[in-house]
Amino acid sequence: MELGPGIVVGIAAVIILTALLARSRSRNDPHSKRGTRPGLGYRTIFTIYDSGGSGGGHSTQYRVPNDPQDYAKAMMPKSKGNAK
Repeated sequence: MELGPGIVVGIAAVIILTALLARSRSRNDPHSKRGTRPGLGYRTIFTIYDSGGSGGGHSTQYRVPNDPQDYAKAMMPKSKGNAK
């Protein structure tokens, strides 16, 4: 089965228009910014572990700094001179 030149041009036009639309949306999307702004406090992460039996399991709460430099300092091992 051979495709006529009109069908090939139509398929190429759809592909090009789809690519242009995706490009324009990625440039203009206000929600596309990645990461967090530095210095905006902490995020709280809750974890719950339940072993399935009665009385088993525990929950933990972590505070993770939003500032990338504070986060990096918190992840640095104590033996590497983290204290100032």
